[in-house]
Amino acid sequence: MLYYLSQRLLESAAGTPWARHLSPLRLFGYITFRSAGAAITALLLSWWLGPRVIAWLRAKFGQEYVDIAGDTGVFQRGAKKKGTPTMGGVLIVLSLNLSTLLWTHWNSLVELTLLSVVVLTALGFYDDYAKIIHQSGRKGTKSRVKLWVQGALALFIGVYLWLAPSTRQLVTDIMVPFYKSPIVRDAIILGLVLTLLTIVGSSNAVNLTDGMDGLAIGCTLIVSFVFVVLTYLAGNSRAAGYLQIPYVPGAGELTVICAAMIGAGLGFLWFNCPPAQVFMGDTGSLPLGGLLGIIAVLIHQPLVLIIAGGVFVIEAGSVILQTGWFRYTRLRRGVGQRIFLMAPIHHHFEKKGWDESQVVMRFYILGVLCAVMALSTLKIR
Repeated sequence: MLYYLSQRLLESAAGTPWARHLSPLRLFGYITFRSAGAAITALLLSWWLGPRVIAWLRAKFGQEYVDIAGDTGVFQRGAKKKGTPTMGGVLIVLSLNLSTLLWTHWNSLVELTLLSVVVLTALGFYDDYAKIIHQSGRKGTKSRVKLWVQGALALFIGVYLWLAPSTRQLVTDIMVPFYKSPIVRDAIILGLVLTLLTIVGSSNAVNLTDGMDGLAIGCTLIVSFVFVVLTYLAGNSRAAGYLQIPYVPGAGELTVICAAMIGAGLGFLWFNCPPAQVFMGDTGSLPLGGLLGIIAVLIHQPLVLIIAGGVFVIEAGSVILQTGWFRYTRLRRGVGQRIFLMAPIHHHFEKKGWDESQVVMRFYILGVLCAVMALSTLKIR
């Protein structure tokens, strides 16, 4: 909105005495300026909306059940978290979307991204609402329903990109980190499968990570910083050519979205840091994870997300391993056995005696290491 307004004013003032006075509006043409504006706007919106949204959630949707980790009896923190409102993702999505609408230059990539955020937010909100209705941290939307919705969304994105000549290569050509050229070309089926796995996997991985105060949003912020760099470079033809990474016209505007996500995430972390005043819930974790996956696909770097989001991969992997091994041993031996004390793996370390804040900070450190490794793919090719 601000971009179009500034351009209209500059065009109207061209050739008049007002042109000199309005020349600072040219700053709105720079992605870096608008990204900074989006981040600051989202942060201020989060701070302003935070108390109001939290009060509304507490009155309408207060979490009266003890969280799953607490009701096992192993951790003495269930009572502390009881009553803390969930669905805090509403605050993140509101700040993110409003800031993006103000600062971005609209194109098909931006529209596709924001549409996906709205769909996944609605899915997460419904899931959180179902849990509150049942007063249980376990009873929400059935897993297969969530997977069907996420899968349908991912498939829609993949087919949309494939049908458009300008974005077809984002799906048909497979890029691998540390390689300057696609390893496979014209592989539509493989590309659609990779798109599906990236978006669905990322959405659920962030959801599984959301189990401690500040953990999921902090790790999301770290990955978002990586994608601020990657989206800016992918949308700049000269930088992309120099670094020999895929150039995607219009991808620079995704930098504004990533910056808005950082601002909204920092604002949410203000209220989510221990002791949390609000929980993200599926309302926030599903769209944030999906957003990271979608942006990775749109800049033709889906596999880089595995490196940048290493913490999310470990969290999701621990659940898959735990579930798979338990079912296998129950089938083969009659008694299910576990690899970890509890999954996702952040609860495993909590059971081993780590304080919640220790787990969160150490996972942050691991996330930063993964981010550095992801950025190294820009030069190691």
